[in-house]
Amino acid sequence: MSTEIKELEKEALKLKKEQVAQLEDKIKRAAGIVIIDYRGITVEEDTNLRSALRAANVEYKVIKNRLILRAFKNSGYDGLDKVFEGPTAVAFSYDDATAPARIISENIKKLNKLSMKGGVVENQVMDAAGINKIASIPSKSVLLGQLLGLLTSPVRSLAVALNEVAKKQA
Repeated sequence: MSTEIKELEKEALKLKKEQVAQLEDKIKRAAGIVIIDYRGITVEEDTNLRSALRAANVEYKVIKNRLILRAFKNSGYDGLDKVFEGPTAVAFSYDDATAPARIISENIKKLNKLSMKGGVVENQVMDAAGINKIASIPSKSVLLGQLLGLLTSPVRSLAVALNEVAKKQA
């Protein structure tokens, strides 16, 4: 009987090592990672949060603290021990580094139940305050639109002024 238990323990350890390896891969590929405390939200609120994150191509998972902490340490990120206390969910974004912080921040304002614990953005470990600052940065598409508006504004103004001059001369 004890050999069966030992075999089960070996199998469980093997599964945990595989999970840690998968998490390490996600951490290394992610542009932005946000770690949150999800206590107090209902199933409906969690479903809405998950769908908003999914729409932005953000992967959201509830993961055992020991496993994700080990994956972060194996990936070279230290100083996150205190972040992984209590119930923890992790949002991984592979495209837009600010997307998980922005979406979770919006949900925190709406629900007043979630709280950010910290995260990693562009390989920089950040506390909750740092992640909140990242959340205030507009998305890449919005920033590109603003830049395009700034670049075309002088040209547009010049075109309007030349058009008015042409009207007066005609």
